[in-house]
Amino acid sequence: MDRPAHVPVLIGAILRLCAPIRGDWMDGTFGAGGYSASLLDAGAARVTALDRDPTAIAAAGAMQARYGDRLRLVEATFDRLDAFGPFDGVVLDLGVSSMQLDRAERGFSFLRDGPLDMRMGGEGPTAADIVNTAAEGRLADILYHYGEERAARRIARAIVAARPLATTGQLAAVVESCLPRPKPGQSHPATRSFQALRIAVNDEFGQLLAGLAAAERALRPGGHLAVVTFHSLEDRIVKRFFAEAAGGPAASRHAPEAAPRPARFEPVTRRAVAPEAAEIAANPRARSALLRIGRRTAAPAALPDPTALAVPRLPDRKDR
Repeated sequence: MDRPAHVPVLIGAILRLCAPIRGDWMDGTFGAGGYSASLLDAGAARVTALDRDPTAIAAAGAMQARYGDRLRLVEATFDRLDAFGPFDGVVLDLGVSSMQLDRAERGFSFLRDGPLDMRMGGEGPTAADIVNTAAEGRLADILYHYGEERAARRIARAIVAARPLATTGQLAAVVESCLPRPKPGQSHPATRSFQALRIAVNDEFGQLLAGLAAAERALRPGGHLAVVTFHSLEDRIVKRFFAEAAGGPAASRHAPEAAPRPARFEPVTRRAVAPEAAEIAANPRARSALLRIGRRTAAPAALPDPTALAVPRLPDRKDR
């Protein structure tokens, strides 16, 4: 096997904007190994690759044989990545991997009928547990705050009426029944609901906040942090993280003025980088991807503020 079959999203832009690629790198979301292989082939001395999914680590035997001790594979969540540093660069490819989407038994895709699971690491409550036990108001909160679904209350009501739900096909059918038929070019009606449940099952926003902080602690001065996001909520968090870490103003104009802060990151990308038309044509899953990159300074690391970063949080409810 010369290279992983999976071509990582926006890898060309990452290699160009972070050049020269050298030293020790962290691939915090290994998946099918595309980023790790690209970094090693571009000149990284060593890549430490993490994945919370044990099947991703187990499937990496061919890559391990090719790169030997230049590739270190670890089953772990990326909020722990600073335990393996320091690094000259960190790459995070957020969200669900192509490997997980393509396997119906993982329960991530509304296009492939399978058990309603959605766990990236195979531990803890499943999407079926949430769908079948959460109160209607809690379900609506998850769909609205994590999926930006405007019809959250209507869908939550329909889910409760249809319970129990055991498969992705059953859930997708319930969601579709609540929404108008999509026009050509629009996303599937269940896209936002499946996104919301996946985020809830895997605590993705908590992981992202902790992962950004861990990357900051792990990077050497001059090291790069490259983050690829796939929906607006993730991108908003990453954008505000880099703005705050660059010594920018408070997120709210109502916040009191604070003393100037030393910049912990310098922006490499002033705006998010989107894939070009050719990449989208070759890989339709890249169409919603955005890339942001920052360069670490020598300033001491600091804990990010979830409020300043606009991390979505579910409201407290008595009917949980």
